[in-house]
Amino acid sequence: MLFNSPLGLICVTSENEKICSVSFVDEPIKVKEKISLPKDKAIEERCIQQLSDYFFNKRRNFTFPFHQNGTSFQERVWLELEKIPYGHTISYLQLSRQIGDVKAIRAAASANGKNNLAIIVPCHRVIGSNGALTGYASGIWRKKWLLEHEAAGGGFVPNLFDQ
Repeated sequence: MLFNSPLGLICVTSENEKICSVSFVDEPIKVKEKISLPKDKAIEERCIQQLSDYFFNKRRNFTFPFHQNGTSFQERVWLELEKIPYGHTISYLQLSRQIGDVKAIRAAASANGKNNLAIIVPCHRVIGSNGALTGYASGIWRKKWLLEHEAAGGGFVPNLFDQ
């Protein structure tokens, strides 16, 4: 199902009564592949309504079931991403520390980049240790917009930099 957001089209797909992908659409051909999955229209509509509420500053958390398949390491990283509060950021180094392996910074960044649930699993809240907006698969401009949107929605806490 497609949703026209302030950041362009978003494709929402579901499987087994759970949202399995929320992704920005830059190439219409890729949309056809995703839409062909078995879908649950009701859960997709619920997701789109909650995304709409997010964009209108009426929602900070999402309450529909979702799941994405990945390695056990990727799933650990994605669970840590879910813990980053609205309006907060952490660094990739801090993310690797939180998963228990400071040396896994590149692996954590890679897992972050493989997140299929944009906005829902807030990978946009992870930044470079120096505060740089690095590494967002959907474009740095979208990451910047999302962070500014959350800052404007209130409750923004300055970036948490590593010493």
